[in-house]
Amino acid sequence: MTFQFRRSGPSQLAGAYRFHTFFYMVLIAGVSAGVVNLSSPASAASLSEVELSELEQRGEYLTAAGNCMSCHTNGDDKPFAGGLEFDTPFGTIYSTNITSDPEAGIGQWSLEDFTNAVRHGEAPDGKHLYPVFPYTSYAKVSDEDIAAIYAYLKTIAPVKSTPPENDLSFPYSQRWTSGLWKAMYHDDGPFEPQPGQSAQWNRGAYLVEGLGHCSMCHTPRNFMGANDSGLAMTGGTYMTRVEGKLSAWSAPNLTSADVGLAMWTVDDIADYLKLGVSHRAGVFGPMNEVVVNSTRHLSTEDVRAMAVYLKSLPANSQDGGEPATADVLRAGSIQYDIHCGSCHLPTGEGSPEQGPPLIGSPVVLDMDPASLINITLYGAQTPHISPSDEWASRAWILMDPFDNILDDEQVADLLSFIRGTWGHEAGAVTPEQVAEQR
Repeated sequence: MTFQFRRSGPSQLAGAYRFHTFFYMVLIAGVSAGVVNLSSPASAASLSEVELSELEQRGEYLTAAGNCMSCHTNGDDKPFAGGLEFDTPFGTIYSTNITSDPEAGIGQWSLEDFTNAVRHGEAPDGKHLYPVFPYTSYAKVSDEDIAAIYAYLKTIAPVKSTPPENDLSFPYSQRWTSGLWKAMYHDDGPFEPQPGQSAQWNRGAYLVEGLGHCSMCHTPRNFMGANDSGLAMTGGTYMTRVEGKLSAWSAPNLTSADVGLAMWTVDDIADYLKLGVSHRAGVFGPMNEVVVNSTRHLSTEDVRAMAVYLKSLPANSQDGGEPATADVLRAGSIQYDIHCGSCHLPTGEGSPEQGPPLIGSPVVLDMDPASLINITLYGAQTPHISPSDEWASRAWILMDPFDNILDDEQVADLLSFIRGTWGHEAGAVTPEQVAEQR
């Protein structure tokens, strides 16, 4: 089955991904295809009309694959004009205008200006950019790929729209604090291929760790908001608005741990990224927009390279918490039999026609059950696009919401049963955790 999360805002495809950390990272990425040398603004003039057109087309691919529109669009009538609101515990940040408007956008930016922003987190006037812009990952992006994205963005029609001023509490309102943060945590070194790995693996690593910056969501943070490298890709928590209320979502473990992608094949991962559905799961929540606006536009080769790299990540995991008691499991089994067993089967193995497997699901076993709670409360919704024939043929029956059917304790018992049965050893879900997601 496939899912779409509910949230406020004028566009269902303009995603907002918030990390509940010192600084919030959002999903803006690109994917490379080929190499074109464009080392300075002046060199663009030396390109032939055909070469420039090809460069811009590459940039369009990179920009669409990178989900740039989702974060830089606040309403379908002003693509890339910025103004999308990001709520954080430290205040509000608005995305910037990246159209070619010379005043409100990046129309007067040189390639050097754009590269400094993407790689070093520095604006043309020298001010530090807040790391809601993931330059910690973009530092790995090649100069050629940055140049292609720049060339395409220069073709975007200018929109005279200035986002509201950020409203951050002190000291987060002081941009110099970002400079200190970068000095401690930002490595601006480029991606370096691993000689012992295949070209496909290296391509996948470049896309996942650099352009795709998957770790921004799927890695926990330390107290300063930097990635905890010792727990890379073991899952993270971020915030977004659901029905006008800030709500937590969890990004699951992407390593080969039992609570991660152990039961997923390379084909499963590639299908999920390309189609939005695989034999193991369907897209839901914030991943709807990652797939709809980004990964479904990638080439089959690039998506498979990402899958190969992700499948190679060694098993690692965080503490999942205390397991449920026998009484909770018994109560949860009753709720499961009533509400879930017909689609997901008593064995939790799911069925091709009714519901996806729950056994070994990274969402079910996530150290943070926030996404599992949201799915249960708000139900399953497909992305707001016309699915491909293959996508539609694989989709399961849509799950109804249970927010008006089950109370907090019943939901907690049900999910604790799912997380503690069929060999699962994930922590229990509490009624308080469910109440927070209401």
